[in-house]
Amino acid sequence: MTPSSAVTAGDLPLVTPPAASARDPRPGLSGLSTGQLAAWLEDRGEAGYRARQIADALWRHGASDPAQMRTLPGSLRSQLSASFRINTLAETAVRPADAGLTEKALHRLDDGRLIESVLMRYPARRESRERATVCISSQAGCAVGCPFCATGELGFERDLDAAEIVDQVRFWSRRLADDGNRVTNVVFMGMGEPLLNLDAVVEAAQALSDPQRFGLGARHITISTSGVTPGIERLASMRPQWTMAVSLHSARPALRDVLVPLNRRYPLQGVVAAAAAYARATGRRITYEHIMIAGINDTPTDADELARLLRGHLAHVNLIPMNRVAHTPWQPSPVERLEIFAGRLRGAGISTTIRRNRGIEIGAACGQLAAERSESPPPATVARRREILETRSAEALQSARSPGSLVPSGPPAP
Repeated sequence: MTPSSAVTAGDLPLVTPPAASARDPRPGLSGLSTGQLAAWLEDRGEAGYRARQIADALWRHGASDPAQMRTLPGSLRSQLSASFRINTLAETAVRPADAGLTEKALHRLDDGRLIESVLMRYPARRESRERATVCISSQAGCAVGCPFCATGELGFERDLDAAEIVDQVRFWSRRLADDGNRVTNVVFMGMGEPLLNLDAVVEAAQALSDPQRFGLGARHITISTSGVTPGIERLASMRPQWTMAVSLHSARPALRDVLVPLNRRYPLQGVVAAAAAYARATGRRITYEHIMIAGINDTPTDADELARLLRGHLAHVNLIPMNRVAHTPWQPSPVERLEIFAGRLRGAGISTTIRRNRGIEIGAACGQLAAERSESPPPATVARRREILETRSAEALQSARSPGSLVPSGPPAP
């Protein structure tokens, strides 16, 4: 699927990101495998132990500049600087929230593209240890165009390379190290659709879970998708131990066409079947994300259809109140509606969690800071988009009440 082929609610981008400049031709050092780094050193006649010294500086000590690699001779530091970018994040601005428990970073890349990452701290409780989860981006912008997501308003800009993905984690790792803490979990739930940039995402996840590099346990990494079936199938064939999260948002195909436009290309039933195959191949439970939108997908009927869809699967559901997005007509579901929804799922035997939104006051939801730096759309465009969303969601809800409404969507028959 090409970025331009996603079906969206109105023309995207809705907002105009800042213009990009030329990219730095040097690759990011953190995107190299241990074998690639060893080969680069060998080609220059360097001793093999230099690879370990570079890895220690990069991964254990979080070096962001060649000058910080003090165990290396000056000549080798100069060669590294000439050949690689030690840090692919050209500039970063951080906003704190939740009394310091949440921090969001807006990163500027070498070509001026803007991406976001978020650090979420979870204090230790009786039943769990202290955690520090980092949410990272895999693309600048996004082609999927989910109408409740600020990143979708930006449209697709470009894929990130593996180093640009990994360096978001390294940024937060350095910041946590200042307090004597460390990253415990990484989730690919920031800007972009990870499985539309699968090669780079796999390389990044391998770097993060490699004991010789970042060294995070594979089961502490979650890769999300809005339902790119071929990508799920390819990951299943690799049999990794990464957790898979599927952004479902509705078990009604007609409504999911509106909420997740990718559903028209990769229909709901096929997505769930591919996710089930991933669970069988890896033994890992699938997490299904369900954004809760008041009056749209939060009714008892929605809960019952979701339970029916996932019954018998190795699955867990996360219910997430929608973050308010400036150009969307919808509102988040009230707490009592979430509790009723969760109760119906649990009553049907589906493991369910209600997730509390973090960093609301700093725009911590996906794409909100980048959208702030972009040119606002004309009021007429916003009004037209709201009208489209209201009309299409109403049509989807009406069709869901009709016989045969659970027939999967997909491309029209020839």
